[in-house]
Amino acid sequence: MATWSAPGKVFLFGEHAVVYGKPGVAMAIKPRVFVTVRKSKNPTHAKSPYIDECFKAMGVRGSVYVHSQLQSSSGLGSSAAVTVATLCAINDEYNLGHSRDAIADIAFNIEKKVQRGRASPTDTYVSATGGLVLITGSSKRRLPPQNLQLVVGNTLVSHSTSKMVEMVGAQRKRHPDIINPILDAIGAVTMTALHNISNPKELGRCMDINHALLEALGVGHPASSRLILAARTTGAYGAKITGAGGGGSIIALCPRRAKSRVAGAIESCEGRAIITSIDTEGARREKND
Repeated sequence: MATWSAPGKVFLFGEHAVVYGKPGVAMAIKPRVFVTVRKSKNPTHAKSPYIDECFKAMGVRGSVYVHSQLQSSSGLGSSAAVTVATLCAINDEYNLGHSRDAIADIAFNIEKKVQRGRASPTDTYVSATGGLVLITGSSKRRLPPQNLQLVVGNTLVSHSTSKMVEMVGAQRKRHPDIINPILDAIGAVTMTALHNISNPKELGRCMDINHALLEALGVGHPASSRLILAARTTGAYGAKITGAGGGGSIIALCPRRAKSRVAGAIESCEGRAIITSIDTEGARREKND
């Protein structure tokens, strides 16, 4: 029996623009998905296409048990975390010898298959390796970890990443002269944020600008706007959608002393708040009791 866990992730900057080769910054966060895999002659069937594909990709059969601290369809990379943790547990239980990078690649291919095409390699890479990652086109570079104090606000409005990506793509085809400059501006905000990564006030301002640009792309949602406004008015340096939008989650960058107040404001707007910070471990083996 092998138990592994993998963290969720947030997009600090650059979602949607990364699809078109612009830079983006993603960060692994503390909430995790835990997966136990056991060799079994009569495997239990997982109610997840991601887990089914993990066993197929690894060429084995077994029983699997999942415990998640991440809500699905919340924009926090839960499917990537499930996929990475399951592959790591299978790899361990069956002594298959795959490296961490190989696991991230296999996980990406599984996500792409299940999501019928346009999955991003970012989620699976960040979940496997942890930390803060700069994505530009097909290249990924780990950045020095930063002690950013975040409050995640889950709108509890389920969304579809692929639908939101398709919608932005359709808008870009219809209005290239409008949408391309917005994507360029998101890329520019990401680079400005990187130059100010240790200045939380400036970083917060960059988040607010990034959010306004995402709204201009049409991926906002009234529930997200409510949580963002609540976070900003109770002391956050800045707040924005994280991930595909159309619901899902928001993130607020906060002074340490304001985190609880911001979380309370999000909860009072019928969101679910998680106070969190960077996870630098990525996928890890858990002790079995």
